Amino acid sequence: MSMFEAFALALIQGLTEFLPVSSSAHLILPSEILGWQDQGLAFDVAVHVGTLLAVVLYFRKEVTQLLGAFFRSIFKGERSADATLAWMIALATIPACIFGLFMKDIIEIYLRSAWVIAATCIIFGLLLWWVDVKAKCEIDEYKTTPKSAILIGLAQAAAMIPGTSRSGATMTMALYLGYTREAAARFSFLMSIPIILLAGSYLGLGLVQSDTPVMWAPILTGVVVSFVSAYICIHWFLKLVTTMGMKPFVIYRVLLGVALAVFLATQ
Repeated sequence: MSMFEAFALALIQGLTEFLPVSSSAHLILPSEILGWQDQGLAFDVAVHVGTLLAVVLYFRKEVTQLLGAFFRSIFKGERSADATLAWMIALATIPACIFGLFMKDIIEIYLRSAWVIAATCIIFGLLLWWVDVKAKCEIDEYKTTPKSAILIGLAQAAAMIPGTSRSGATMTMALYLGYTREAAARFSFLMSIPIILLAGSYLGLGLVQSDTPVMWAPILTGVVVSFVSAYICIHWFLKLVTTMGMKPFVIYRVLLGVALAVFLATQ
């Protein structure tokens, strides 16, 4: 992997991990269209570390409060709004863990293709548009119930299909359930922390067990670039989504899906 490829892929990961446009789709496309080699396990770990650091640092106040309340609810029996939200985030993480455990190999073999990405970009983009138009935008993330957490968690699990977008799927479900746009985004970002941590740990375990030599320059580039771009992306998305809604991302998804389908059809 060249340094340019490392920079470009890390930038793509950082900018798309938290936007409703599918980071997995954008990371698959360079190999499908430009013929770039797979970035490898070590680089996957690096960009996961970068994006995880970005979301934890950005929400450091909330993370500290939620973790403190979570452990106080376990060891001291204290009940608070933060403790409830922390438990709901944990509950929302379970479906993706189960789905990933049983479906990962099937998805890798049968669904990791550019045609699937083209279809899911369009389908889930239009679904996001419909939900955003109909959204009541009445409740915040602290009103999350166990039922809501499971439904949003199932949406996150479905987002393992390339092109769906984890953040896009979770925000779509949250908007459907009546969350405000900012609350949907915040809950999606907060619930990304455990799932990115679990995914990064799984990849890291595979890396430890692998004999493949690590090229440190691309790895460090991946961490730094994905961290910086993800942090900036989170900041501006939260500002823009309350005023512009999801429409710009819907348009982008549909155009990307159509352009990709045309490209594949003409090959």
